[in-house]
Amino acid sequence: MSYGLGAYKKTSVETASKEQILLMLYQAAIKHCKKGIEAIEENNLPRKGEHIGKLQDIIVELSNSLDFEVGGDVAKELASLYDYILYASTQANMKLDATHLNGCLKVLNTLYEGWTEAVKSLKNQAKSA
Repeated sequence: MSYGLGAYKKTSVETASKEQILLMLYQAAIKHCKKGIEAIEENNLPRKGEHIGKLQDIIVELSNSLDFEVGGDVAKELASLYDYILYASTQANMKLDATHLNGCLKVLNTLYEGWTEAVKSLKNQAKSA
């Protein structure tokens, strides 16, 4: 059964547009941030480390994909937000303090909502053209 789910996930990523992949990355970051918060609250250190590590991997990937020539000031602002998330999640990991991850979660949710609206707008523009 897990093979089928794995194959489905692989196919959905391979056939997704760049915009869909971006939203999937944010969804995964939000999921791991929430699971990191839960793990800290449960004092489950191995789970905390696993989910914060996955959150940070996603943020590093998002940060590495920024194009400062095309994105200009927006890319710079995103880089600053990604740096904040990396810093705050590291603090949460070291200090076992979920409040740092709550801050990350707020930023991630705001970014996800913004990108969701941007993708919708792009699709509407494409339909109009």
